[in-house]
Amino acid sequence: MVKELICISCPMGCHLKVDTEKQTVTGNSCKRGEIYGINEVTNPVRVVTTTVKIQGGSHAVLPVKTKSAIPKDLNFKCVEVLNEITVKAPVKMGDIIVKDILGTGVDVIASRNMEER
Repeated sequence: MVKELICISCPMGCHLKVDTEKQTVTGNSCKRGEIYGINEVTNPVRVVTTTVKIQGGSHAVLPVKTKSAIPKDLNFKCVEVLNEITVKAPVKMGDIIVKDILGTGVDVIASRNMEER
């Protein structure tokens, strides 16, 4: 089976054709496209970015993200877990908000500083 993808590894946006059985990629301009194409059909992963509620902060929510990519099929569950979290100000960028989200080994970290109000 051949899947058609648009590569997101660089600004070129190459139109890839990935043979899922042979695990070959055509249409890529660089090696990153080949790696992306194979990974996307065998083990798709994404970095999750969202917000969590913050108590006593200068804003109502704190932007957070996974420190690295997690399996794509866990993205919505990850956001559901984070929707239930409230942190307390102050928070520094890079602080761990949730350790080992959903047993992935990946931490969720703050994406900005948040001072107390």
